[in-house]
Amino acid sequence: MKTLVLVEHDNTKVNDATLAVVTAAGKLGEVHLLVAGHNCGSVAEAAAKIAGVGKVHVADDAAYANGLAENVAPLAAGLMGHHDAFLAAATTQGKNVAPRVAAHLDVMQISEILSVEGPKTFTRPIYAGNAIATVESTDAKLVITVRGTAFEKAATEGGSGTIEAVGGAGDAGTSTFVSSEIAKSERPELTSAKIIVSGGRALKDAETFEATITPLADKLGAAIGASRAAVDAGYVPNDYQVGQTGKIVAPQFYFAIGISGAIQHLAGMKDSKVIIAINKDEDAPIFQVADIGLVADLFTAVPELTGAL
Repeated sequence: MKTLVLVEHDNTKVNDATLAVVTAAGKLGEVHLLVAGHNCGSVAEAAAKIAGVGKVHVADDAAYANGLAENVAPLAAGLMGHHDAFLAAATTQGKNVAPRVAAHLDVMQISEILSVEGPKTFTRPIYAGNAIATVESTDAKLVITVRGTAFEKAATEGGSGTIEAVGGAGDAGTSTFVSSEIAKSERPELTSAKIIVSGGRALKDAETFEATITPLADKLGAAIGASRAAVDAGYVPNDYQVGQTGKIVAPQFYFAIGISGAIQHLAGMKDSKVIIAINKDEDAPIFQVADIGLVADLFTAVPELTGAL
């Protein structure tokens, strides 16, 4: 079986999310990558070095510079005549491109797989991750998104894939890139951070969130996350949200501070290696998944913890 993996990138480097997809694709068969961008030669070269990659298809065109799904999806679908499966990360871009590829191919998409059980059999979460379904496809072609936290990341060195230029229809003319506002931060990216400190609605307001969570995160060299309630209340931006409708994370250490543990939030972080929860409500659901739980007032406990580090 030949697989085609969509490479996420910024025209200069490969996004880490792609590495987990390569691992998943390797369980199905021969791995080919698709790099669609503009002046993206360095990305193609880096992609060819990823362990397990056999070939890199490169579409270098101004139409693909910003990764518009309306342009990338027809390109990917056009390459599926020589591939059996299309895989993408379950990220904003992957979730935008994959359904369009499935529509072009007239097949059903299998979303956010957790494991590969056979050539066409996979597991995926349902009911906000409270149950795991085993699904089998009967379609001739597979279109799959991969939950990155469920697979190890492929090594960025050791591969010797060949690079092949490909062409597509270019600009479909159905969408136009206007602008992007990208948050700049010296902190680790949330989905790849080894330590995450997350705050919930109990932190009262944006100023209190900043004063309580940031010093602890600084001491730990951690990324900062938040529950949906904290984001909806305006404490932090949307890109801090951890949960089913936010980002799925699995760090080595996850600090849940003032987070009750709603199902939506647990779905995004319960695969963390060690979960440390601080909440004054001893019956909070977060303690059911926590490895270390402290029943205490966070406004006392967190400054004490920060001071002790």
